[in-house]
Amino acid sequence: MTFVVTENCIKCKYQDCVEVCPVDCFYEGPNFLVIHPDECIDCALCEPECPANAIFSEDEIPADQKDFIKINADLAEIWPNITEKGEQPSDAAEWDGKPNKRPLLER
Repeated sequence: MTFVVTENCIKCKYQDCVEVCPVDCFYEGPNFLVIHPDECIDCALCEPECPANAIFSEDEIPADQKDFIKINADLAEIWPNITEKGEQPSDAAEWDGKPNKRPLLER
């Protein structure tokens, strides 16, 4: 099992989760983070650290977010690994909780 970053991370990208990951399984895109499913050890440390509540266990992912399992797996193969928290977008708080952000995902 793995943890999955879901829609609410889009344009928020707080990165608090990156700081607590013991295996550095986060990968960074222009406006979104993903977890590499083959590297995640299911430690659950990242989930409570996400201020946007965008990280879920694969078993507990909401039905309307299940497509993010594949999105995480696909993008983790092409995006660079991130091991430290960087700068979050200046307007992250404005995007937190906004619905229908999938079209805004920059690949």
